[in-house]
Amino acid sequence: MHKSKQIVVISGVVVLMAVLLAQPIKGLVNKDTGATPEAAAEAALSFEQVSQAAKQGLNPSLISEITTLESQLKGMEGERRLAQLQMIAQKWDDVNRPAPMAYAYQELAEATGEFDYWLQAGDAYRQAYTNLSDTTLAQIFTNRAINAYEQALALDGGNLDAKTGLGSAYVSGSPNPMAGITLLQEVVKADPKHIQANKALGLFSMQSRQFDRAIDRFKTVVELAPDAESYFYLATSYENIGLNREAIEAFEKSKQLAADPTLTQFIDRKIEELNK
Repeated sequence: MHKSKQIVVISGVVVLMAVLLAQPIKGLVNKDTGATPEAAAEAALSFEQVSQAAKQGLNPSLISEITTLESQLKGMEGERRLAQLQMIAQKWDDVNRPAPMAYAYQELAEATGEFDYWLQAGDAYRQAYTNLSDTTLAQIFTNRAINAYEQALALDGGNLDAKTGLGSAYVSGSPNPMAGITLLQEVVKADPKHIQANKALGLFSMQSRQFDRAIDRFKTVVELAPDAESYFYLATSYENIGLNREAIEAFEKSKQLAADPTLTQFIDRKIEELNK
């Protein structure tokens, strides 16, 4: 991940934690399964609309570059169109805008039937619905992620990355979240060191306030691939069960890896509180 993208991701961690701990997993700790958005609303959400929204806040030169690539796509067919879609997807990835990137990968997947494109579409849709305050839009992207992962698994039923994505999407936005937990548990049974599955199970353990289990998951993650976000979740889990010394140590690790002034200031405040 580029450094600029890493900072964007880490800057959203504090916001995500507030949302995560305030809203229990639907169907696991309450009976609310959420409203399914109207199919018409999903169909009406065009690539053009998603792209236009994603351009908000970008540098004008980047907006111009992306707009040119998208304009050139019109009228293209065959291999030229596929190559152009790949360029567009990469450009959206470079600026950390997953929603339009997902649309580009979905078209590539539909045109080629290739597993990798379905997996990339699912991953991008899943990234897009994370942290969205618009619940209808989040559900639309969740539905699209589920479809993409299901298409990927139809091509390679044993792929653990696709199973992880599908399991996470099921937990986040389907009426049967336990099916998602089951899939994720199947992944870690097959590969106890699967980073994304452990991270997903850790987050869902936090959400259901099973902080002991969350600690076990995030300890596995940081042993394999330490990153600021996972250390932050580990620290928060320690904090919630009163292990302040361990929480401070994990927060310090998160701060060292973050390179983000906003998160650093937040962590410094947390450490000051925990030291009292």
